[in-house]
Amino acid sequence: MTDKLARNEYLKDASRYLRGTLNEGLANEITGEISEDDQQLVKFHGMYLQDERDLRAERSRKKMEKAFSFMIRVRIPGGVTTPAQWLAMDEIGRVYANGTLRLTTRETFQFHGVIKSNSRAAIRKLDSVLLDTIAACGDVNRNVLSASNPHQSGAHQAAYDLAKNISDHLLPRTGAYREIWIDGEKIAGGEETAEVVEPIYGKTYLPRKFKTVVAVPPQNDVDIYAHDLGFIAILDDKGAIEGWNVTVGGGMGMTHGDTKTYPRTANVLGFVRPEHALKAAEAVLTTQRDWGDRTNRAHARVKYTVEDRGVDAWRAEVGKRIGVALAAPRPFKFTGTGDRYGWTDGENGRSHLTLFIENGRIKDVPGGPQMMTGLREIAKIHDGEFRMTSNQNVIVSNVSKKNRKKIEAMVVEYGLTSQASAIRRNAMACVALPTCGLALAESERYLPSLVTKLEEMVARHGLAEEEIVVRMTGCPNGCARPYLAEIGFVGKGPGRYNLYLGAAFNGERLSKLYLEDVNETEILDALEPIITDYSKAKTPGEHFSDFVIRRGYVAATTNGPDFHVNTGPQRPAA
Repeated sequence: MTDKLARNEYLKDASRYLRGTLNEGLANEITGEISEDDQQLVKFHGMYLQDERDLRAERSRKKMEKAFSFMIRVRIPGGVTTPAQWLAMDEIGRVYANGTLRLTTRETFQFHGVIKSNSRAAIRKLDSVLLDTIAACGDVNRNVLSASNPHQSGAHQAAYDLAKNISDHLLPRTGAYREIWIDGEKIAGGEETAEVVEPIYGKTYLPRKFKTVVAVPPQNDVDIYAHDLGFIAILDDKGAIEGWNVTVGGGMGMTHGDTKTYPRTANVLGFVRPEHALKAAEAVLTTQRDWGDRTNRAHARVKYTVEDRGVDAWRAEVGKRIGVALAAPRPFKFTGTGDRYGWTDGENGRSHLTLFIENGRIKDVPGGPQMMTGLREIAKIHDGEFRMTSNQNVIVSNVSKKNRKKIEAMVVEYGLTSQASAIRRNAMACVALPTCGLALAESERYLPSLVTKLEEMVARHGLAEEEIVVRMTGCPNGCARPYLAEIGFVGKGPGRYNLYLGAAFNGERLSKLYLEDVNETEILDALEPIITDYSKAKTPGEHFSDFVIRRGYVAATTNGPDFHVNTGPQRPAA
């Protein structure tokens, strides 16, 4: 390829396997910042340098440096942690971060507000409970999601095992992480070559981030179509795993005003037997490593490589790299993307409690739920696990009979049982302001109040119990997967959003742009007549997203640039 490589490619090549000058930058006590190049490299270590944007103006007036700090993301395949690990996370959040924990759409934790001088202490605390942050960000395979509760069935356990195995197999091998953050010692050995240090990735890793998920139908709680690589469990008549349908080419990010960028749902590539699943994961990743666009990062995700090369070419190449041709996909069906809340009975007399965490933020609310304290106290007596979900909720999993009544009492004592409405428990937001440097509008801090107004609207029309998926992001990168929401909001500017409608309730169809650059009043004015129409003309069991397409408010979206084809708000069909 004669085109000039993207700047990050040269940076990775010269980084000495992700070391850069991070050690020197961390040692510099004069500033809370690190160099621009190191800000890119530190992502591979699971961190982003951010600043408190609410304080920018004041600090600028005082001629002060921005209030820099790290967002730190933990690598937790399948979202499973022990009570001891939960307590360590809680301690990091209180001692080194901003006093809260943030559950993400990737079944893991984020810490916000960790200043540079505390970063090593936070990472070492994670290491003490056998957790790490490597590959939670960066141009590598990131945290692998799986269907939320392995104790639900043997298939769910197999999904978790596959997610864990993929995460371990595709983990970067460089010693830079431990050298910089844990013990400061360079691992002794022979000459550092790509074949020795990074046998899968090579010296320049991947063209862009790479996200992998594992699903067990009929639940699509991991939103499998939103990701670069996916595995869908195919079961026999007894519920055992026959194999996996492999999906490729999903991704949510785009750029406002650039029609060459767009969200895309994944294609089902084919079927593999269980013994070939791990090889399939490596084959898809290395195909992207070799085929992906390294000249233009806006065109570097798997979704664009699939669009450019075609599904048939991908199928043939992946089969070639596995050593076994992919079989035709097996039939399956998804019914929804949400979590099941409350208590459920599990195997061996143990139980599981799924708690609603609004937008994933675990904190104590004055006069309200004491979520952080309550979960900390539960962790002190719990002898099972905690499981994060990709809907930003938490499952207190594998609760023993002797502990269930104690935990039930704690749930009441600390106000952990939410009476959230149907629309609120299906709502999700990214962090956005004040910490995310990409945010154009509020998201986590604003969505709850907008949902309150939507609750009032649907209740007026007798739809209070209707499950409608609502998601919001502060920018078009799509971290909360708004393009797969029945009602999606994407930040365009302060207090202004693009409104999307019509993504499938089960996550298999994208939404369509309905209104551009609108404020809250315009959003509510636009949705009121549609909700009114829905209350009068919906058919039994018809989801809101299917209704708005049937009635002509938006057209069904297909993959590719067609996502941007918008005919404007439509009148209801006759």
